[in-house]
Amino acid sequence: MQDKTTLATKRAATSNRGQAVSADLIAVVIAVTNGEPRVLTIGQAAGALPSGPFELDHRSLQSGLRAWVERQTNHPLGYIEQLYTFADADRIDDEHVRRVISISYLGLTREEQPERSPTHGWHGWYDYFPWEDHRAGVPPILPDILVPRLQAWADEAGAPNMRGDRRQRVEFAFGLDDRGWNEELVLQRYELLYEAALVAEAMRGQHNGHTPAIPGRPMIGDHRRILATGIARLRTKIKYRPVVFELMPPAFTLLQLQRTVEALAGQLVHKQNFRRLIEQQDLVEETGETVSETRGPPAKRFRFRQTVLAERTVAGTKLPLSRA
Repeated sequence: MQDKTTLATKRAATSNRGQAVSADLIAVVIAVTNGEPRVLTIGQAAGALPSGPFELDHRSLQSGLRAWVERQTNHPLGYIEQLYTFADADRIDDEHVRRVISISYLGLTREEQPERSPTHGWHGWYDYFPWEDHRAGVPPILPDILVPRLQAWADEAGAPNMRGDRRQRVEFAFGLDDRGWNEELVLQRYELLYEAALVAEAMRGQHNGHTPAIPGRPMIGDHRRILATGIARLRTKIKYRPVVFELMPPAFTLLQLQRTVEALAGQLVHKQNFRRLIEQQDLVEETGETVSETRGPPAKRFRFRQTVLAERTVAGTKLPLSRA
């Protein structure tokens, strides 16, 4: 007699017969240029991340990803790590015969300046998430547009407990009622905006007359959701691992390092505390060179210590963020 597991497996195979499943490889490639975090995109509208199907001749997932990114952008990948696997049944806009599973990776690099290309380019990630940049204070889009619309969405819920649940989620994700802004909740904020049908991706196929989408560059499929996942991962990771050196030139000033960290976090850091932590963790060493970057005296140039480059699991910058 066949056991229950075997019978269940056979029934699943029969019910899924004729239903194909494929795997896509998607890259969130990040660089910081002139103090601004940027993402590598493809397509004329900058609405897609580099991606392609995993093929049988790919030696591994990573080698397949590297091949697609280089083919589509002419940009070789350096540091990459697996980000997340997306397999929701409703994650793609159109009806598909086959189920697509997307395996995403986060890549950190330095932006090169090739000739202008109609097929790929670098774009600031705050173009896609303008509510995430708090370096100059609370962005006006939050109190002027997002919060009122989200509160209205919460009030539209039928049952009182659902209204309360929605309000609580909005307050937590967007730091309302003195809860404080948590820069790591990038994905939660985007998912809430999607659920409230306030982003363009959630309104595809809607009839005319629907409330206009909020500002923010849209992307195909769920690529903006994947980008939000990458930003959240990086904002978390720079607090416990010095991955920021992957984004820096070989030699830099402490101010340049600070500006890079601030660009990624979307918040300012306390200058003295930041430099004290860098020194205490023994992450950098002087090069013996100086450069003029402000009106003050020339600034010393630094490089990451070779032991830090070799030991990529030591403590990170711990981000002494200014909460003022």
